Amino acid sequence: MLKPIHTIECAQDGTVEQVYVQKNSYVYEWERLFLVKTGDGKLIDVSIGASGHITEINVSAGDPINRKLPLALLQDDFVITGSD
Repeated sequence: MLKPIHTIECAQDGTVEQVYVQKNSYVYEWERLFLVKTGDGKLIDVSIGASGHITEINVSAGDPINRKLPLALLQDDFVITGSD
């Protein structure tokens, strides 16, 4: 069965530099959602391979995060998008 709610997490510990989405906004697959600065100074984009509506945002710019902290939740719309 398909999972209708996705938890958006970052693969590394760090600090949220920028939040590109708002609650209830629609996002596309692999769209940049957050920018995170890791402990060694690297900037990484956080995205997800699903499209739908952001139902919850749990962090703001400047917040420290760890690998398992849910940054946001996405309600999947199950619309297949992309290109060849």
